[in-house]
Amino acid sequence: MPEFSDRELRDALGCFATGVTVVTTEGPDGPLGITANSFASVSLDPPLVLWSPARKSRRFPAFEAASHFAIHVLSGGQRLLAERFSSTDRGFDGLDVIRGIGGVPLLAGCAARFECRHAAGYDGGDHLIVVGEVLRIEQADVPPLVFWHGSYRELWLG
Repeated sequence: MPEFSDRELRDALGCFATGVTVVTTEGPDGPLGITANSFASVSLDPPLVLWSPARKSRRFPAFEAASHFAIHVLSGGQRLLAERFSSTDRGFDGLDVIRGIGGVPLLAGCAARFECRHAAGYDGGDHLIVVGEVLRIEQADVPPLVFWHGSYRELWLG
């Protein structure tokens, strides 16, 4: 049995600053997006990345079944997008999107974007570890949005 509470674990994990992403896919009822900070590179050859959706999310079944998805690394000015996709209320209402590989909705203005094909899924406790093969990338020279100690932060370069 662990010698710490769930809250203590969350607080300790919050000491690690992470980037903020929005992962998008085309679900059975239209476009879906979810905010995630569980993004990491896996391999350069072949090009693989991972992210981990929570099993308790109402959007989980669509992301688990998705053949394609896009991971958007948010820029410092995209905090409202992170907040929008951390709940299920507004979704893509009022957003201009284009379609990418596999019909996946793509968001503009991000620091980087990875269009992926689902390559593998692994049990990760209360999350699923999703590995994606990167098929196309785009990047911009803008500072990213980060999450640290439970808050969104802008990273200032200089």
